[in-house]
Amino acid sequence: MVSQETKAAHVHRVFSRIAKRYDLMNSVLSFYQHKLWRRFAMKHVLLAEGGKALDVACGTGDWTLALAKRTGPTGEVVGIDFCEEMLEVAEKKVQRRGLSERPIKLVVGDAMALPFDDSSFDVATIGFALRNVPDILTVLKEMNRVVKPGGRVVSLELSKPEFPPFRALYYLYFNRILPRIGALAVKEKEPYAWLPESLRNFPDRKGLEALFRQAGLRDVKSYPLTGGIAALHVGTKVED
Repeated sequence: MVSQETKAAHVHRVFSRIAKRYDLMNSVLSFYQHKLWRRFAMKHVLLAEGGKALDVACGTGDWTLALAKRTGPTGEVVGIDFCEEMLEVAEKKVQRRGLSERPIKLVVGDAMALPFDDSSFDVATIGFALRNVPDILTVLKEMNRVVKPGGRVVSLELSKPEFPPFRALYYLYFNRILPRIGALAVKEKEPYAWLPESLRNFPDRKGLEALFRQAGLRDVKSYPLTGGIAALHVGTKVED
């Protein structure tokens, strides 16, 4: 059993190494499906112009920027990540897209102890990162805490296909082929060897639904994507 501290240090080391290649490899290894998944997720965020959003474990900032597009110039979006190398890539995207004057904040911080007051955001999202945190329930509780009553907690994450023949085929790719492609691309084995390892003990779609409810969220719904390769989970904070 890997300790929380050991897992956090390992994940930080992995993502600091691949930060500059992360976007390209993410697209190639998911066959560009991750962009379609994120578009689907945005339909369930229910974030209005002028709203305030938090993107937890924001990485290179793709979802952060999508949220900023939704909130417009009068809204506010905060992206938080514990890997400075990933945030450096995100900051370059903000500048490259001419959004430096927008209220977009990128901060270094811990998803396990979010440095924000209770009920601060209309929505909190986390994309392709929940399986990497030391304790899933702690992070979901933190996201629930910082969202306003009636606001949403949204997770887009890799999942486990439910149809046995497809699951067997997918696991062959995910466990055997994908790590080799990643290792060839980045000239290191460790970063992409972590991908199948990160999913091994991660709950399936229904199991993650249960954790959403355990974190205090209501009206929890999940949506399998691309045969269950990924899943979107949405929960609402209880009204006062």
